[in-house]
Amino acid sequence: MAVTKIHPIKSTLKKALDYIENPAKTDEKMLVSSFACAYETADIEFELLLSQAMQKGNNLAHHLIQSFAPGETTPEQAHEIGRQLADEVLQGKYPYVLTTHIDKGHVHNHVIFCAVDMVNQRKYVSNRQSYSYIRRTSDRLCKEHNLSVVMPGQDRGKSYAEWDAHRKGTSWKAKLKTAIDAAIPQAKDFDDFLRLLQEQGYEVKRGKYVSFRAPGQERFTRCKTLGEAYTEEAITERIKGRFAERKPKENRKISLRIDLENSIKAQQYAGYEKWAKLHNLKQAARTLNFLTEHEIESYPDLESRMAEITAASTEAAAALKAAERRLAEMAVLIKDVTTCKELRPLLQEYQRAADKKQFRRKHEGTLILYEAAAKALKEQGFQKLPDLYALKNEYKQLAEQKDQLQRQYNDAKRQMQEYGIIKQNVDGILRTTPGKEQMQER
Repeated sequence: MAVTKIHPIKSTLKKALDYIENPAKTDEKMLVSSFACAYETADIEFELLLSQAMQKGNNLAHHLIQSFAPGETTPEQAHEIGRQLADEVLQGKYPYVLTTHIDKGHVHNHVIFCAVDMVNQRKYVSNRQSYSYIRRTSDRLCKEHNLSVVMPGQDRGKSYAEWDAHRKGTSWKAKLKTAIDAAIPQAKDFDDFLRLLQEQGYEVKRGKYVSFRAPGQERFTRCKTLGEAYTEEAITERIKGRFAERKPKENRKISLRIDLENSIKAQQYAGYEKWAKLHNLKQAARTLNFLTEHEIESYPDLESRMAEITAASTEAAAALKAAERRLAEMAVLIKDVTTCKELRPLLQEYQRAADKKQFRRKHEGTLILYEAAAKALKEQGFQKLPDLYALKNEYKQLAEQKDQLQRQYNDAKRQMQEYGIIKQNVDGILRTTPGKEQMQER
């Protein structure tokens, strides 16, 4: 259950970096890393980028925090997830410092990244849309690492303790919902339903809203706070077998078959099974239409088509990752070239200085930046500074190619999901064992 938040740093950048790099919080800085900067001189490097900014603004950097539930992850795993989050969200354009704190009851990451990108010297736009992307990315990474995630709109306003208790099925509300679900199929009417709850030990309070209190519970719980399926009117309709939860508008794309055996609702609502069977018939018709439209004649044809799409998706994903890596490398290269160009006059002044030691003491941080950038370029085989304009133009072209690859990957991924659902529908309709039985003739 990683919780994210972000806020701008408008002053005291050095103080903020010192705080997140605190050795006592980061296992003696074992849990400190950085991208496109050295964490020891990040404040100076950020300031150099900020001096080149094309847009005015007060933000020096942005501070992203990612917190994990107690005991769910190790510091090392949390740090890796933080790195993946920063790399994906910042797309290799912004230098950042990442630290993982272990001094509290829960492990949490801090990412401070420069407010200006290294390629175009434009400011990062932090708004509701960009934060939503951060949250979605963090949630996806948590799922990929088998960590729990609170879905948007669910459990709003709950403390972690209440959310965790609900996840484990130990909260008062979770127990009450279970008791209500068990009592409804046995009840003749609402009064009989209340009697059944009382027999389970619940105290009932009737008023504008029906409330229940379990033995040992301090306060009553109103039914309406459990969800729309647990209001007095909804419970009455469920007892009569006429209740149907509000569902999103039907997705006209292919969707998964309904599994009656795993549906609790099938045991509770009269008429539900009939509806489900009708739904399955509709799915069968859509499946047949899909197979006809795509000229799929046999089960091996379907498997072959899926293999082709899977291969295309894998190839697109590899090309996309390669483009992203190259863009990140080029962004750092552009930053190093820009640093050398900007600081070369200072280096020349240093070389002409009569008292070089005194001059270096005064400009130590800036000279270190120049020397680090020059060393990085030399290690890449550059004997002289590359053309900055040509580099930026190449970066722009590569970014356009990356966008095209992203579209290709998204399309292949969508097809994979669609064909996967079709195959599940076919297996369910024909009760086939994949690879052993051919699909019936349409």
